[in-house]
Amino acid sequence: MKRIVIFITLQLTLFMGQFAMNHSLNAQPAPVKQAAKSVFTLTTFRADGSLLASSHGVFIGNQGEALSDLTPFLGARRAVVVDANGKQMNVERILGVNDIYDMCRFKVAGKTTAAQVATTVAPTGSSAWLLPYAMGKNPLQAVQTTVKNAETFMEKYGYYVFDISVPENAVHCPFVNEQGQVLGLLQLTSSGNTIHAASAFFGSQLRSTALEFNGNILGRIGIPVALPEDRQQAQLALLMSGGDSLKQAAYVGDFINLFPDLPDGYQRRAQMEVDAGLYDAAAKDMETVINKSEKKDEGHYAYSQLIYQKELYHNRPYAPWSFDKAIEEAQQAFAINPQPVYQHQEAQIRFSKKEYQKAYDMFMQLTKTPLRSPEIFYEAAHSQQMMQPNDTAFIALIDSAIIACDSINRVNPAPYILARAQAWEQAGQYRKAVGDYNIYAYIMRPTLTAQFFYSREQCESKAKLWQQALNDITIAIELDKQQPVYYAEKANLLLRVNQIPDAIDIARQCIAIDPDYPDGYLILGLALIQQNNKAEGIQQLQKAKELGSEQAQPLIDKYQ
Repeated sequence: MKRIVIFITLQLTLFMGQFAMNHSLNAQPAPVKQAAKSVFTLTTFRADGSLLASSHGVFIGNQGEALSDLTPFLGARRAVVVDANGKQMNVERILGVNDIYDMCRFKVAGKTTAAQVATTVAPTGSSAWLLPYAMGKNPLQAVQTTVKNAETFMEKYGYYVFDISVPENAVHCPFVNEQGQVLGLLQLTSSGNTIHAASAFFGSQLRSTALEFNGNILGRIGIPVALPEDRQQAQLALLMSGGDSLKQAAYVGDFINLFPDLPDGYQRRAQMEVDAGLYDAAAKDMETVINKSEKKDEGHYAYSQLIYQKELYHNRPYAPWSFDKAIEEAQQAFAINPQPVYQHQEAQIRFSKKEYQKAYDMFMQLTKTPLRSPEIFYEAAHSQQMMQPNDTAFIALIDSAIIACDSINRVNPAPYILARAQAWEQAGQYRKAVGDYNIYAYIMRPTLTAQFFYSREQCESKAKLWQQALNDITIAIELDKQQPVYYAEKANLLLRVNQIPDAIDIARQCIAIDPDYPDGYLILGLALIQQNNKAEGIQQLQKAKELGSEQAQPLIDKYQ
């Protein structure tokens, strides 16, 4: 009889446990169960295919729109999600990000089961359920909790704190309310003691602007960003995007799909096709650009520019294109709308064709138009110089370029002053050249390089301005301590001003930096001979000869 009682008691215990489990499942609202089907796992990969990170998220749209944390995407080239049915889908586009709340809105390729997003803030004390990810027909039981604290940011978005024990592998899984609407994604504080979630409604509103395309955050994500739907924003985004060829191709394709009647996408694609040597495709796209351009002159001008750049920088021939074809397109643009910029394009092409007289005449004519600029005078100067080198005429045109800098748009005159300095130096007017080098240095002093100080030192040496030359070559060495040419030049200067011990010391430093640089040995040999150490000096000259110095043997013959 006692055994029967024990058996009945055991059966009753099992029955009550089963009843409690069923009661718990039934207590979970149906919308919460339905929302669990929208949870997914996220896996991101580096460019080399290696695993980067994994997380969770929730679908908030039926066309692949999803929400997860941002961190796994930083440094990712590719990402995939696996939904509650085990279906794997690729992440196609980043829709918007926010690094403050660690949120990323993105789109996957495929139809998705979505949960609604709560658009109102859940009050403190209200019920919420955490939905762990589970694959298959028997999803894990949602974990019920309450909102311990609810705050509002940006006037309408909720920021929640929960008092809950987190199931294993539930980070960034969604919290939902009784209606199955997503409140936010589970996040841990840095200490790991507090569970919180920022508004999923806020995440659903994330959009990327054109100015963010090359920003610090989106620039670290290798997955393409969705173009803005606004036309002007999309055009700006296309213009600003650059660098990553795979992302570039995606942006161009997206732009053409979004705005098939605008020329911008076809023009950018044509440039990519030229870079890839696909000239037939590029020509076809540029015809489309002309056809779709509201202003046909701009289409012809763009075509002229593309052909011109191809002819300058691509050696592979393409019979339909030539400098003449580029001129023809520029002339067609000018015939439709007589703007000086189109004549400027033609003048530049004629210079590249070595039609220097025609180019010079066109550049000079352009100085009488609203396009007058320092660049035009500079181009005219080079055209004149290519026809008949004349330092006086060249410098006169450079003077005009510098004057134009003062009177037109406050253009920086530094490049033209440097050009005039080099022209004076070539003409043998070394002190005038040094004067211009000094003006250039004053304007550009925060950005001056070792090469500049070396160039000015060379001119100062020709002008016999020895102390200035020594100062400049010393600065060049300070800026680039591993360039043996600068040490050799300083040692040579010291030798010329009869500072023999210093010349020997610098020459030895030159050899220590680059034992295979012959000028170091050459100057050391001369300095040692000047110091009456002829034997070692000849040895150093012999070493310079072995390393290929053509000056070494005549000096050996002279001093032996």
